[in-house]
Amino acid sequence: MMKLLGAVFILIATTWSGFEASKHLSQRPRQLRQLKVALQSLEAEIMFGHTPLREASFKLAKQMPKPINWFFESFGKKLNRTDINVKTAWDESLHEVWKWLALKQTEYEILSQFGETLGQYDRYHQQKHILLAIAHLEREEQDALERQGKYEKMVKSLGFLAGLLLIIILA
Repeated sequence: MMKLLGAVFILIATTWSGFEASKHLSQRPRQLRQLKVALQSLEAEIMFGHTPLREASFKLAKQMPKPINWFFESFGKKLNRTDINVKTAWDESLHEVWKWLALKQTEYEILSQFGETLGQYDRYHQQKHILLAIAHLEREEQDALERQGKYEKMVKSLGFLAGLLLIIILA
C-alpha cells in the first residue's frame, strides 16, 4: 500500500513539474504580445495624446495585465524621482521585473536597447524606435510560438514519463 501511495506521489510530482515547465513556454508568447500592445499604446500616447512619459507609464500600468503592468508602474514611479534619467529608470525597472517575466535574454536586449532611445528624440524619431522595437518583438514572438508548438506537449509528456521511469526504477 505504501509503495502504491509513493508511486502516485512521484507520478503527480513529476507530471506537475512537466506542466510547470510547459507553462513557461506558453507564457512567453503571451507576454511578448502584451509588450507589443504596451509599446503600441505608448506610441499612441506619445504621438497623438502628447502625454508625458511618466503619465503614459501610469496609464499603461492600469491597462496591462501582470507582470507587464508592474514594469510600467515601476518605471513611472522612478520617473517621479529627480535624481534619475529615463534610461536608468527604464533599466532599473526592467531589471526589477525581469524575474517575473517568461522572456529570454534576447528580449531583454531588445527592451534595454529601446530604453536607451526613450526620451532622447522628438516624437517622430521616437515613433520609429518604438516601431523598430515592436518589429523585433514580433520576430521573437514568432520564435516563441514555434518553440511552444514544438516543445509544450513534449515537456508535459516528459514529466509524466519521467515519473513512470522513476517508479519502475524504484520498484
